[in-house]
Amino acid sequence: MDYNQMTSPCGLDCFNCPAYFANQNQEIREAISTTLAIPIQKASCNGCRNQGGKVLNMSEPCHVYTCIKNKAIQFCNDCIDFPCDYLHPYADKASEVPHNTKVFNLCLIKKMGLNSWAKDKAQNVRHTYYDGKFRL
Repeated sequence: MDYNQMTSPCGLDCFNCPAYFANQNQEIREAISTTLAIPIQKASCNGCRNQGGKVLNMSEPCHVYTCIKNKAIQFCNDCIDFPCDYLHPYADKASEVPHNTKVFNLCLIKKMGLNSWAKDKAQNVRHTYYDGKFRL
């Protein structure tokens, strides 16, 4: 697995995403198609880096992808403006998509290194995000 290629510039772990798994799993592809009301042929993803910044049914590249390309950096945490409003968490669909984990993941990538984060932590972050209980 090429973790650099399969980790989005904003810190999402594409290699753990249901849309990535949908490439090999028809049931997941059908569920994504139904949930997002998109054609089944667009209900899978190979990661934004492999798709020019466009995922699923997007017609334009993601703003983050365009930004890192223009700045010639690999990840947002390499930027002098990190964190910026492109990474701002939003309540809209917060429980459905892991976008609110981006800054946390980017900090872990910087601290642990990409491969260590990908192998040892990324799946746990996703699990905690979806299934964990809030605690102080």
